[in-house]
Amino acid sequence: MSRTRTALALGMAAAGALSLASVSATAAPLPLAGPTTVTPAGHAFNATLSGKATLKAGSVTVTCSVSVSTGTVPAAPGNHNAAGPVSSPISPPTFSSCTASLPGVTPTVTTSGSWTVSMQNGSPIAATMGVPVGGLVLKTTGLATCTVTAAPTAPAGVSGSWTNGAPPSLTFANASVPVKVTGGFGCPTSATSSTFNAVYKVTDTTDPAQQITVGP
Repeated sequence: MSRTRTALALGMAAAGALSLASVSATAAPLPLAGPTTVTPAGHAFNATLSGKATLKAGSVTVTCSVSVSTGTVPAAPGNHNAAGPVSSPISPPTFSSCTASLPGVTPTVTTSGSWTVSMQNGSPIAATMGVPVGGLVLKTTGLATCTVTAAPTAPAGVSGSWTNGAPPSLTFANASVPVKVTGGFGCPTSATSSTFNAVYKVTDTTDPAQQITVGP
């Protein structure tokens, strides 16, 4: 075999080995999530906005100063997952006392459907708010009449973090939310996602002397 053919064969063999290695690395199973326990089991809680919540779509930002949701930690043994997050049902969070960044525009936010919040123990503790299809609708009236629908075609997960404390907090920082925007002049109809910022303080309403806590 000529030197040229030998070099070509070796190069093809090396490329093939690299391709197989890449496929093997891609096909390797992902590590399982660690255990999560949310306590006290079966306790009800309130999540109350601390500060302000903002929802930004395109050039339009809506700021709300009041937002509340309620929920319940699953009863034992559902409050523990040996290899993954623990999910709790929550009421659709309400949003009020809202203003828009556009002058002459009044926003209203309505929510509906089955919402959830799930916790995955770790560092940091990951939190995901589950939004049902069309579970949040933002409408503006005045100089711009727009409708922003969150999770327009499929349920969405809004990523955040949980911090244990007295009280604990649930934080969403520039979290992405899929949206569909309709309307006329001044409406960001090209936007397909929105950013959500909010911090909620969580209190145990079954026993106010205790704290909702996420651990292994």
